[in-house]
Amino acid sequence: MRKRLRKPIKKEKDFSDKILKILAQNPNKGFNYKQIGATLELDDTQSRNQIIKDLKLLAAAKKIIETEPGKYLVKAISQDYYEGTIDMTGRKTAYFICPDFEEDVFIPTNNLNRALDKDKVKVYVYNRRKGKRPEGEVIEVVERAKTDFVGVIDIQKNFAFVSTANPKMYTDIFIPKDKIGEAEQGDVVLVHIEDWPKRADSPFGRVEKVFGKPGEHDTEIHAILAEYGLPSEFPIEVETFAQKIDTTIQESEIAKRRDMRDTLTFTIDPKDAKDFDDALSFKKLDNGNFEIGVHIADVSYYLEEGTILDDEAYQRATSVYLVDRVVPMLPEVLSNFACSLRPQEEKYTFSAIFELDAKAKVINQWFGRTVIFSDQRFAYEEAQYIIETKDNTIPIETSITGSSYVVADEIVEATLKMDELAKILRRNRMNEGAISFDKVEVKFNLDQEGEPEGVYFKIAKDANHLIEEFMLLANRKVAEYIGKQKKTFIYRIHDEPNEDKLIAMQNVIAKFGYKIDFRNKGDISKSLNALMEEVSGKKEQNLIDTLAIRSMSKAKYSTDNIGHYGLAFDYYSHFTSPIRRYPDVMVHRLLQFYLDGGKSVDEETYETKCLHSSTMEGLATNAERDSIKYMQVKYMQNHEDQEFLGVISGVTEWGIYVEIIENKCEGMVRIRDIKEDYYTFDEKQYALVGATSHDLLQLGDEIYVKVKNADLVKKQLDFNFIRRNN
Repeated sequence: MRKRLRKPIKKEKDFSDKILKILAQNPNKGFNYKQIGATLELDDTQSRNQIIKDLKLLAAAKKIIETEPGKYLVKAISQDYYEGTIDMTGRKTAYFICPDFEEDVFIPTNNLNRALDKDKVKVYVYNRRKGKRPEGEVIEVVERAKTDFVGVIDIQKNFAFVSTANPKMYTDIFIPKDKIGEAEQGDVVLVHIEDWPKRADSPFGRVEKVFGKPGEHDTEIHAILAEYGLPSEFPIEVETFAQKIDTTIQESEIAKRRDMRDTLTFTIDPKDAKDFDDALSFKKLDNGNFEIGVHIADVSYYLEEGTILDDEAYQRATSVYLVDRVVPMLPEVLSNFACSLRPQEEKYTFSAIFELDAKAKVINQWFGRTVIFSDQRFAYEEAQYIIETKDNTIPIETSITGSSYVVADEIVEATLKMDELAKILRRNRMNEGAISFDKVEVKFNLDQEGEPEGVYFKIAKDANHLIEEFMLLANRKVAEYIGKQKKTFIYRIHDEPNEDKLIAMQNVIAKFGYKIDFRNKGDISKSLNALMEEVSGKKEQNLIDTLAIRSMSKAKYSTDNIGHYGLAFDYYSHFTSPIRRYPDVMVHRLLQFYLDGGKSVDEETYETKCLHSSTMEGLATNAERDSIKYMQVKYMQNHEDQEFLGVISGVTEWGIYVEIIENKCEGMVRIRDIKEDYYTFDEKQYALVGATSHDLLQLGDEIYVKVKNADLVKKQLDFNFIRRNN
């Protein structure tokens, strides 16, 4: 008798994760198996039975609660649910950053569930077995990191889409026809996300602002600011308020201050500076010591708390220094005029005055409000000329006035003595473990239309260090004065370097024959300083400087003082730039409050302000970096037929990054564009290896390249490989 063949039993599917997700998204609503089945769009008997089974298993595991027969709620606190932030990779996948996990949790594309980069989210974490990489699924977007995006609009008959150049923004934005506004096809626009319906592939938004056509200079600069939520101009009511402030110097106010108008005072700033935050005064004392005054614009005198002007300054938190313009924290009437310590003008200042001996040791100190008269304005180049030549006649090629002029002997003497004291202060810092980062800054010569005519490098010299050392002294001593009183204050803190990043850096610099000493904190700083000195002037300097800076923790503002690792200071604050940094304004206010005998202020209130200031500083830094990238691309666009010698600054599986030696512009040579051989990425050697020749293209190698594509919108350079530099 023939046996009847049995049909294979279909394996039941486990719906536990999906059930938990539904319940977690509706924490206050009870569900039965029918409601869960309907939500999952399952109505067959097998699925229904599996849902009933899974509900009982989850309840037995105490992951959900049966509130009444057949109805279930997720537990209020579950060990599988965590809150944190999303970090997109640029490949439509992400990592979940949460302090509860030593390693980041991987989020596949299909588990993002409408979460975007840096969003605060609630995530269900699974696959947590030992040896397995944890994965997760976003079950709720708790808070959007941003809802405004910059992109190019593509207008169809009844709707439009806006796509961004940001590789971490994995979706375009749908714009209904009635929300396109004044935008025209191909415009760069700012859009606001209003909603993201559950079944929609893209979020829905509206056009907020039209910037113009891609690639146009003003369009791209304003788009950079908008991308980071930074303003480009002041509201009219704020400008009007600022214009009405009485900025005259009053005898009644002078009487309340230490009068230092008769003390020799001058400023040293970049030649194109328009706001002068700080001035130095110099006096030789009868006992042979020196009185050095660090005088800072008294912004807090004009910027009264609770006004719309103060609210605007707090929201901005910092000036933004783009490649072709400054977006100031304060309106021009204050930043460039009333508060700016301009030559031959009396100004209100907040000062730190030190008595130093010949070895630059602080014998006495005084803090308080003053009034000064600036005798002279120097550019760094002019002060550097005096330091190098000891000559009191500034030649026409160095002068910022357009003609040669003679400097008073007392100013020359003061400059030389302060340079001498600054060198001692700097040497002492280095001996105590401070790290010297004199990274080369790329600057552009721009024509009247803002077009780049040339590239030059800004290098810190003795005149820069002179100003830096006395500003550091003031910042440190102000912080120390309040810190030792154990009162709430705003510190500039810098944690120890990240060991993993240092190890990664060591792996790279070893290719060039360098190494870092990891034995202890002091050895690391000495080793980094020695490295910076050794690479100075070499082709790999910019790469290694950049890697070293990235290995450091980020400095930030906080009421919790942990010291400043990079400067080797136990106490450090920001006191010296209130025209362009709001934390300095708060420091001035707190210092005066405590000088007047005030009790310690609420720490939590000021920690919130510190967090905001640090966040805004980060956004401004990103905007500044993007503006430099934009100008580099624009500059290279005009040199497409020229060969450039570059150094390989990065190696990836899709190509090599090349930094041009003469102008520091960086771009990519893609593997497919290297025609001399078929290359593949060797992760162990951190190099591209030729299949036939077995030649290596690795970090530090010099090659000739030409511009293949200069994309102003993406701020991206692509190079063609020409040949090696043999």
